[in-house]
Amino acid sequence: MSKKLNLNKIKSIAFIAHDNKKYELLEWVKMNLEKIENIKIYATNTTGNLIKSETELDVICLKSGLLGGDQQIASKIIDGEIGLLMFFWDPLKSVPHDCDVKSLMRIATHYNVPIAYNRTTADFIISSPLFKELTSENLCNLLQ
Repeated sequence: MSKKLNLNKIKSIAFIAHDNKKYELLEWVKMNLEKIENIKIYATNTTGNLIKSETELDVICLKSGLLGGDQQIASKIIDGEIGLLMFFWDPLKSVPHDCDVKSLMRIATHYNVPIAYNRTTADFIISSPLFKELTSENLCNLLQ
């Protein structure tokens, strides 16, 4: 039995990007500032600090992925604190913490959290009518 998407769970977004995808994610964030500016944002350390330095967004920076940041995000998904994952990853480059990345993907999938692995998927998610409902007045109620 699959779990249904619970709009009340999407109170925040987590951003992760592998090294050669960080600026692609940053460009996407800048293009969608108005749609995400009122949503709580988590990110792994380097990605989060890059977003903070280039935008006025308030980003909660966790540890870097290599030092457990992916696991921290997975834990927040399990606890219902994160309901959307934007993870721009490079499938052609291996990372030393690959087992953590795969674990995060399994947890997000199990908890039915929408995941964008690239810019095109992120565009589809943010342009969805379901996302638009979250950015309306209903979002203010969800965040309280």
